[in-house]
Amino acid sequence: MIHPRYEQELQKQEALITRKNVVSDDYNGIYDRYVYPVLTREHIPLFWKYDLNQETNPHFMERLGVNAAFNAGAVYLNGKYYVVARLEGSDRKSFFAVAESDNGVDNFRFWDYPILLPDTCPEETNVYDMRLTQHEDGWIYGVFCSESKDPENADLSAAVAAAGIVRTKDLKTWERLPNLVTLRSPQQRNVCLHPTFVDGKYAFYTRPMDGFIETGSGSGIGFGLCEDITHAVIDEEVMTSIRKYHTITEAKNGAGATPIKTEVGWLHIAHGVRNTAAGLRYVIYCFMTDLEKPWVVTHEPGGFLIGPKGQERVGDVSNVTFTNGAAVDENGRLLIYYASSDTRLHVAETTVEKLVDYCINTPVDPLRSVDCVKQRCELIKKNLELLKK
Repeated sequence: MIHPRYEQELQKQEALITRKNVVSDDYNGIYDRYVYPVLTREHIPLFWKYDLNQETNPHFMERLGVNAAFNAGAVYLNGKYYVVARLEGSDRKSFFAVAESDNGVDNFRFWDYPILLPDTCPEETNVYDMRLTQHEDGWIYGVFCSESKDPENADLSAAVAAAGIVRTKDLKTWERLPNLVTLRSPQQRNVCLHPTFVDGKYAFYTRPMDGFIETGSGSGIGFGLCEDITHAVIDEEVMTSIRKYHTITEAKNGAGATPIKTEVGWLHIAHGVRNTAAGLRYVIYCFMTDLEKPWVVTHEPGGFLIGPKGQERVGDVSNVTFTNGAAVDENGRLLIYYASSDTRLHVAETTVEKLVDYCINTPVDPLRSVDCVKQRCELIKKNLELLKK
């Protein structure tokens, strides 16, 4: 017999899922932020958490709790929006699940089952932050962080990060490929597959790391080529977007959503990290690379695109906005899925045209306060002269 409390909780959840999302009053001309998160732990199907049988769960307790629903890869496919979200159980283990929506901003519903990845890495403890790439070879690839305990370190928090690779045609059946090997970087996180071949090879954006948390000798987002994605090995990584002192990328940076092809270059949505007295602060930023040489940065606006605001600043890991997914429809509508504070998933809406304009016409960071003031004064002078007319 189904526990009578189930219907009561189901009605509450249904009201949450079907709530219409609305655009925030917050305006900058670049994108529209939506008021409500598109996914939270309250969106998780009840039958994932509760034993619904009244006999075996008389008090209707959560048996397998979920703590958060956040960092999500995204894809627009056959007229619908799909995200592969990172869900974190109450046991701290993360896993992936597909949720779909007709409009991409609300009414996201999870499929009946989460993704059960092929268990090909016995040492793997945790998986998270999948980036989805619709590649020109016909597959949809998912590249994610595969985390294992560091066998060389007795510290229980010491881990090893690698880039796991899966592929699918329908988001339902997943083939696990061997993890990416980077011969010159001991660890990798935030790896993203480029959507087209480069010089006939598969191209990856990487983040070279010496350790699990520290970027070490890595100076920014890397780029490397491999011959065979079924046994992906990168011999050499060149750098693209470089970390710089006293900027939003000072501590580290990494690839976010899969790069978007435009007429004037590849559009990248990435994340940057700086240290503060309150801990690390994660923001989202943009840059563009050359169409023929997608590792060569052509435009990099100064400052961040999206930073945590209001309640977004509060969560399991506070003061964080992070993206690993964006979706573009046939009309150039661009939805950026970003998580706040490792807790919930949000969406910001713009267009490819707007974001290209932002990248090309926003001034670069001049890197010194005095030059930043000069830059701002030039804008003020120009505007004041216009207002006098």
